[in-house]
Amino acid sequence: MLKTTHKLWGSLPYIRHQSKSMRIIFIFLFLTIGLVSTTNAQFLTRERILNDENFDKKPWSWGYYFGINRYDFNFDYKEERPDIFVEQNYGFNVGLLGNKRINDYLDLRLMPGLVYNARTLFYLDIPGEDNDKMRELNSTYIHIPLLLKFSTKRLNNFRPFVEGGFSWSYNLSSNEKNPDDNSAGQFRMTNNTFYYEVGFGIDFYLPYFKFSPSIRGVFALSDELVRDENPNSLYTSNIEVMQSRGIFLNFTFQ
Repeated sequence: MLKTTHKLWGSLPYIRHQSKSMRIIFIFLFLTIGLVSTTNAQFLTRERILNDENFDKKPWSWGYYFGINRYDFNFDYKEERPDIFVEQNYGFNVGLLGNKRINDYLDLRLMPGLVYNARTLFYLDIPGEDNDKMRELNSTYIHIPLLLKFSTKRLNNFRPFVEGGFSWSYNLSSNEKNPDDNSAGQFRMTNNTFYYEVGFGIDFYLPYFKFSPSIRGVFALSDELVRDENPNSLYTSNIEVMQSRGIFLNFTFQ
């Protein structure tokens, strides 16, 4: 097996384009943090009024989140051939949060949600029309992460944290059971996928609720490709493993 890993940002022009996109995500996150900070003047003065100072002492808390995502694929190939090019798009996430307090610095979080994303695969070495070279994958996932959240000590009305854990998703648009394959223009993926996730964020304690922007990486642990019936298929025969990976930017309200 040739252990060739698909580069997350593709070719050099694409690297610049995608790096710019990632800078936009990080700038957006930190501008949001700065905006919320400036709305709480006590962060910048000696007078420190704590908003809902007993919030984190509750054994259970609930909330919801929404955000954006960007997915890619990681490929391992059997033989050295032209790489499959992945065009990424922004999608959206929305879901619920259940938080169980373990101690002052550790929480267990269940965050079931709905995730939508679209990716397009380009096979540069396949002859024929553009429709033969391209496969559009529109994915709608039921996504269920179970995460451990490690928080620092609360600093006035904000509290940084890191989080990590595992998740499972069910792809409602996978085509796994579709009898047609790429010979009929249908690219197929598995319904079920397992992931590990790592990320960081900041809790802001506002007068009436807690607001938490966070960014998280999501990495598939299982192979998601359903191979074509033809063992020599130009679309699937050279792929040893195909795994999703993505970035989530979420805004959580509790």
